Amino acid sequence: MLVLRLLSLLVLFTSNAHSHSLHPPPSFIAPCTDDHSSVVRTEKNRHLTPVGKAALKTKIITNKGLRGGSLAAFPGWASYNDALDKKPLITKSMTSLVGWALGDFIAQRFIGKAAFDMGRFVRLSAFGLLYHGPSGHYFYNWLDRKIEGTGPKVVALKVLIDQTIWCPLFMTVFFTYLGLVNGDSCNVIKNKLQNDLLKACQGSWKVWPIVHAINFRFVPTKLRLFYINVVQIFFNVFLSLIGTK
Repeated sequence: MLVLRLLSLLVLFTSNAHSHSLHPPPSFIAPCTDDHSSVVRTEKNRHLTPVGKAALKTKIITNKGLRGGSLAAFPGWASYNDALDKKPLITKSMTSLVGWALGDFIAQRFIGKAAFDMGRFVRLSAFGLLYHGPSGHYFYNWLDRKIEGTGPKVVALKVLIDQTIWCPLFMTVFFTYLGLVNGDSCNVIKNKLQNDLLKACQGSWKVWPIVHAINFRFVPTKLRLFYINVVQIFFNVFLSLIGTK
């Protein structure tokens, strides 16, 4: 049931992305600024830790988006947000499973010329479930705790860390995983990394800096993986083609 809800959310959001491209970002990615009219400043809130304050701010922004944002009308959006609060790791892992499954399905169905490879589809979907979702959950939570704020310098620093440290590590794990599940030898995996790692990173550098500039400026922490997976559906077409050639 959760997979079906995630599938409908990602497909609906993707299909509506073009129609919103000429308008301001929807309220679920409203700038993370203080809203004096919505935040009740109590003595208790003043004594929250920095992490607690960030969590409170994220909750306020997300709830505001649920009340008035365009995503509030999507079936299952409220349930999805509840799942993110109650079981964030599992929910984000399932989100990545759907994102990677859709990316490879599009790559095979509409771009690839060979017959549909169910084994490849399962392997890439499993990568989303087992690595992309969990690693993204912990990495972006850690990054937001260590580097707080949404100003231009903070956003630029986060994008730099993501693309110079996280991207090469992620791509290395991706190619190694595919080699292992395909039964390739260590030499074959090594050659794959030597031939395609830089190419994959260069592809990432053409897409993700601007995507993450929006991400780190506007998107609440708990929704980062959802936002990333919407974009990742299309980037995964590139990865699934280069990773399985």
